[in-house]
Amino acid sequence: MTNIKNKLQSKTSLIVACLAFVTVGFHIYLIFTGLVPNLVSRPIHLALALPWIFLFSKNKNISKLSKYFGYILLVLALFSSYYIVSNHFDLEDQYGSLEGYLQYFIAVTLLLTVLEMARRAIKLALPLTALIALAYGLFGHYIPVTFGHQEIPLDSFLGTLVIAEGGIYGSLTGISVSVIAVFVILGAFVGTGEGGNAFMAISTKIAGKLRGGAAKVSILASAFFGSISGSASANVASTGAFTIPTMKRLGYPASLAAAVEAVASTGGQIMPTLMGAGAFIMAELLGVKYSVIMGAAIFPAILFFFTVWIGVDIFAKKYNLEAMSDDEIPRLKIVIKLAPFFLIPFTALLVALLIMGKTPQYSAAIAIFTSMFLLAIDRNWKFSIKKWSVKFVESCIEASRQISIIASVIICASIIIGVLNITGVGVKITSEILFLSGGQLWLALILTALACLVLGMEVPTTAAYIICVSVAGPILENFGLSPLQTHLFIFWFALLSTITPPVCGTVFIASGIAQTNWLHVASKAMRLGIGLYIIPIAFIMNRYLILPNQNFFFSLASFIKISLGLIFLSYGLVNNSKSLLLRALIVLFGLLIILFPFYSV
Repeated sequence: MTNIKNKLQSKTSLIVACLAFVTVGFHIYLIFTGLVPNLVSRPIHLALALPWIFLFSKNKNISKLSKYFGYILLVLALFSSYYIVSNHFDLEDQYGSLEGYLQYFIAVTLLLTVLEMARRAIKLALPLTALIALAYGLFGHYIPVTFGHQEIPLDSFLGTLVIAEGGIYGSLTGISVSVIAVFVILGAFVGTGEGGNAFMAISTKIAGKLRGGAAKVSILASAFFGSISGSASANVASTGAFTIPTMKRLGYPASLAAAVEAVASTGGQIMPTLMGAGAFIMAELLGVKYSVIMGAAIFPAILFFFTVWIGVDIFAKKYNLEAMSDDEIPRLKIVIKLAPFFLIPFTALLVALLIMGKTPQYSAAIAIFTSMFLLAIDRNWKFSIKKWSVKFVESCIEASRQISIIASVIICASIIIGVLNITGVGVKITSEILFLSGGQLWLALILTALACLVLGMEVPTTAAYIICVSVAGPILENFGLSPLQTHLFIFWFALLSTITPPVCGTVFIASGIAQTNWLHVASKAMRLGIGLYIIPIAFIMNRYLILPNQNFFFSLASFIKISLGLIFLSYGLVNNSKSLLLRALIVLFGLLIILFPFYSV
């Protein structure tokens, strides 16, 4: 019996490895091949993601009924994807209108599969929102007055969502296929190799001997890792496994240790070079190079981590937190040995992207091939083909799992965007918010921020950004904000739910590692992460902060001014040794410095 189990496990492992190799290979192949029709590449992208969710999921808490239902959906969805790929020429001529019972069956199957994928990948909130959107599209003509719409023929509604490029195979899925997946692969290859150890060693060497050193190591490590992963949750789970126990061992209150990691990890989604998946979508929606998004994001991201650093320093002084011991600081020799594993791939990426002017995909591919080669080298710079093969398979598997989760989010969110476009309800919501704002920019910003916060509590950051920017983006642009300001503002506020109760995902993960009450963690996290709430408003009031390429002097001056204001703000919020009145005055003074522009808004 044991031998049979071992053989089955061995066969499963081989299948997983082969599927991972095909998944990674397909997405890299797309970079170098000619134009592949969208109704070929996008269904294949979905088909490759399906087994990781329904067959090879790490979630062990699935009932037998749910498991077998997943198997049925998997088979039907793979057949449906094959049908669309093999008939894509004919489907393009149908202009989003279904023909025959088989196509209706395929449409319903794919929509159900996408909803179930998202439910298994990220729980119920997003697919439930998509289901409500579908119901609105089907029955919204019964709703009277403002928010109703004309009846949409069923063949046209389902066809636009499934066999055309107005729904699950829309532009967002295209970004997931051609851009996001490639950078996920890069992050997996760098992280699986010695790159993960490299940024931790560099961070510890730089900040370990400072006051509150372990917390500051967490900030730097999260900034470095965030530039790879672009995922707050992945950031907490990876760097937090090292930094939180270290902080607790050095006498940090468990709630502070968890709060530092939760906040610093959130910054991964706003820290160039990679940022979050939403940043790639932003570049596509704005029709600009990704380097423009990076340039706009760099000063706000530095301000965010600077604010966290200041808050940590104040907490460290309050709790008399010491630096890390000499034994815990890596020797310079080790740091020098490890640094290239992190620096070489990202130097290759930045040179290709910024100097050679290559596309983000092509630049990432160069960095991927560089990091692939580095997998064969250990920290002592010894070459081993055997170790390379093991790490290569691990990297492909990790990349494939992450690609499938992101695909589940984006494809499900595409249903919502598709319904918004088909019914025209997005324009109606925009008009209502404009009416409620009464022509006041500040009120429109508050309403947009609240919408981002509430939606971000229910769905992942990327999905919240996509939905909010579709609805609220035109509103803010009507008030004279540039598209770049609008998109960055919404993107930042979509992040609020990572540290803001009641959802606060990074807080839950960090408090679990620290084994402490999440409410205490959230309280400290919100104070340390005050920059997340203030900086988006700051670059609305100081527009040159995100335009260093247009006027570097104003951009730098804005950066310095806002930095000064954030110091006062952090001091007033974190240092509770002073009277409440004095702290309130300090906070008010800090806000005035941040929000008052020295040039015309």
